[in-house]
Amino acid sequence: MFTDNSSAAAIADSIPSPPEPFRLELEPEIIVPAQFFSGFRHDASLRPEKRLMLAVLEEAVADFQKQVVATSGEGQRGFRELEEWFGSEDRDWPYSFANICDSLGLEASWVRSGLMRWRDGQRARHARGETVVRMNIRRVAGYRSKATGRAVVGRSRSRW
Repeated sequence: MFTDNSSAAAIADSIPSPPEPFRLELEPEIIVPAQFFSGFRHDASLRPEKRLMLAVLEEAVADFQKQVVATSGEGQRGFRELEEWFGSEDRDWPYSFANICDSLGLEASWVRSGLMRWRDGQRARHARGETVVRMNIRRVAGYRSKATGRAVVGRSRSRW
């Protein structure tokens, strides 16, 4: 096909190299409830349990964010308990982190690694004297609320 090696080399050089692997990080995204719930099956017998599981996960993430730089013994103990809960692979308890993620169709390792990256970043911000950034979580477990994905700087402004 090619008469000389230089034209084959020129064509080979013009082919772009494959892209770098994608980096997945937990970043705030704005989605509407219809997008979030589009993959969920609306079975009336399962809906209340899944809503409760989602509420448990939301509360755990909110407490994790509130206590990330806790100075009191109680706050630090609560944060350690949350880290253990998020890190556990226990499937004996229905409301374990792994079971909740499975029931809600979430990849537990992805959520876990995102929370740990967020924790490390916020502790570094705190060490530099910067304000800790938390997500403003508005509950999605009920019908009359939604997740906004807006960051809140400083203290949590949760109404709950």
